Amino acid sequence: MKIVFMGTPAYAVETLKMLHQKYGVSLVVTQPDKKVGRAGKVEFSPVKQYAIENGLTLFQPIKMKLDYQPIIDIKPDLIVTAAYGQMIPKAVLDAGISVNLHGSILPKYRGGAPVQYAIRNGESETGVTLMYMAPKMDSGNIIATKAIPIEKTDTTDTLMAKLSVVAKELLDTHIQDIVAGNCPSIPQDETQVTFAYNLKPEDEVLNFNQTFEQIDSHLRSLLSQPGGSIFIHNTRIKVYEIAKSDIISTGVPGEILSDKKRFYIQALDSVVELIKIQPENKKIMEARDFLNGQKLFVKGDIVNNEEKSFI
Repeated sequence: MKIVFMGTPAYAVETLKMLHQKYGVSLVVTQPDKKVGRAGKVEFSPVKQYAIENGLTLFQPIKMKLDYQPIIDIKPDLIVTAAYGQMIPKAVLDAGISVNLHGSILPKYRGGAPVQYAIRNGESETGVTLMYMAPKMDSGNIIATKAIPIEKTDTTDTLMAKLSVVAKELLDTHIQDIVAGNCPSIPQDETQVTFAYNLKPEDEVLNFNQTFEQIDSHLRSLLSQPGGSIFIHNTRIKVYEIAKSDIISTGVPGEILSDKKRFYIQALDSVVELIKIQPENKKIMEARDFLNGQKLFVKGDIVNNEEKSFI
């Protein structure tokens, strides 16, 4: 069986590993390398790292819609995608049986950030949908789904790790029937469709006109990266850990309640303490260390109260 695997993040690696060990993979397709940090260090995707370590043939098109002939040339029996990150042309989908492992229970949360949206919106469960591919984003017929609970402590990283195992097991269970043409093909209910588009920089900004539970869910959806953000006098401070304080306050949402030893901000229903933060142009640190000598704000200032320019 000739298999082409298409994926990019750590979520996809468990499935690639299973396919490689049990069936062999003819070609691995992943996103182009990224430059990260001020030094512009080149970073390989987790899928590329696994492929290199195991001697698998790699293909990294900059734009799949313009560059896909190496996939066609394989004449694949099966194309498996798992969080690849680009729209796939119809010519590729028609080259073999094409299936996708999407990180939600479709038709809910079509798009590139289903796990982030599920956590942020306070969902009690999510899962993986094994589906046939279609030209329209995440719209293909469903083969099977498997749900798991979302814990109150889950971040995007921890939940993606759990879902990576679910995805692998779901495909492993159904792969023989898929190739034999014996699987269900259930159309999605278009009246129930919701979307989870890729996050934009403004989606990182924490909103203190919400309850602590809503703010906490929002932050966990952004961890481990990119983290949450607040702006004080147009200066960004990234947020990586918070806690609910038991102090009582009558401040307005977004008001900074302390500038000395503890970093308190009033939320809609309670007081939020910032524990780990990253001031602009600095490393991640304990909030109490930042407060020692900072001159950015004073007690009573309001966060996120200015126009913000996102790059």
